[in-house]
Amino acid sequence: MTHPLSRAVWSALTTRQDAFAAGGTLARRFDPAVSPFAAARDNSPAALEALAELVGPGADRVYLLQGEDIALPDSLEAEMTAPGVLMTERTPSSRPAGDAAIVALGPQDIPEMVALAELTRPGPFTSRTPDLGTFWGVKLDGRLAAMAGTRLALDGYTEISGICTHPDYRGRGLASVLFVHVAAEIRKRGDTPILHSYADNHGAIALYRKLGFEIWSRVNVAVVRRRA
Repeated sequence: MTHPLSRAVWSALTTRQDAFAAGGTLARRFDPAVSPFAAARDNSPAALEALAELVGPGADRVYLLQGEDIALPDSLEAEMTAPGVLMTERTPSSRPAGDAAIVALGPQDIPEMVALAELTRPGPFTSRTPDLGTFWGVKLDGRLAAMAGTRLALDGYTEISGICTHPDYRGRGLASVLFVHVAAEIRKRGDTPILHSYADNHGAIALYRKLGFEIWSRVNVAVVRRRA
């Protein structure tokens, strides 16, 4: 039996986050206003054709993220592919020393959150991405200096995502403080914290290792569109 983490997006869309899903029993995608991620149940021809039916013409794009090799039907093509890693928490880490005050972010913070994500590019982020889970931040000088939150949620696991720091406030350990806080919040509800990273992001992976995470598996990433 395939482990739920091997197709984490599919697992999320068919369990805890099915309310955000479009599609059926063979392929699903998140509401594009919330997240661009999509997944097929497996690499069978029927599931891949069902995935293709969820991708619109023109500017529509979906992100695929899975442990298995990414296969596509003839009607779809990848405009970007990359290797990644899925990491899970091995040893809970205590919060680093510091006086950064962490606050829960709400609807009033959305414009600043979107602006910070557009500036720092932590991954796909829209004004409705926080619908998927709680985000926390550190505010300094009346500005959102750093944030982190949760994204994919499947049975037993919740993903840490959207970790970013404004360039004006880097070097203060804010990302580590927020990362440890989000992981602790995930554990409080009985889940194991997980995260995804591009495989060549060696600095981030080294930091996550220091914070108690280990690589669970390699994953494949693709940005997919419909063929013209």
